[in-house]
Amino acid sequence: MAFEIGDKVIYPNHGLGVIERIETKTIMGTTCGFYQLRMAGETTVFVPVDNVDGVGLRRAINDDEVQRLFNLLGDGNIDSHQNWKGRFKDNSDRMRSGSIYDVVEVLKSLTFLSKSKSLSFREKRMLDRAKFLVVSEITEVMGEKTPIVEGKVEKALERSFAAKAKAAPPPKAKPSSVVVRPAVKSVSVAAVVTPPAPKVTSKVATRKSVRAV
Repeated sequence: MAFEIGDKVIYPNHGLGVIERIETKTIMGTTCGFYQLRMAGETTVFVPVDNVDGVGLRRAINDDEVQRLFNLLGDGNIDSHQNWKGRFKDNSDRMRSGSIYDVVEVLKSLTFLSKSKSLSFREKRMLDRAKFLVVSEITEVMGEKTPIVEGKVEKALERSFAAKAKAAPPPKAKPSSVVVRPAVKSVSVAAVVTPPAPKVTSKVATRKSVRAV
């Protein structure tokens, strides 16, 4: 990607800059072209022309992309990676990619995470950096003051969190502590039959009555 003097560009993880000069330098016997960038705070950065893609140098977004950016900020799709090492690696790769859309994903996930737990120092610094990069680029494109853009970004994030909470499945009900007792067979009184008493035979001799003749 080629740039011209006066182009507004984004230097990944550093922010917005303006190309002031394009010049040739010889360093350690190697001659190559460089873009001289003036960053915020009057910092000067030299980027080799042949390494533009390698460092992720790109043009700032345009007016049409600003709305897409806000849609992404408020869409409710938030990466909730719970493993700290995996999360930090993924977010670091996104911050280095040069894509403002990747930076927005970092901003959403870390802001959402900060609502429920304290971030580590490194993640807190990454969150602050992501917010600065998003706000500064939108501010430059829209030509608005930073506090106004910050307010719009915050509102978009709140919409995102509300959408995520609405889409989340309801929590599972905890099983009630009911003691289940084994069933006891009931015996009907009517069903109990008392056996008949044994019949006692009386061994009494039967006398024949004798009739006198």
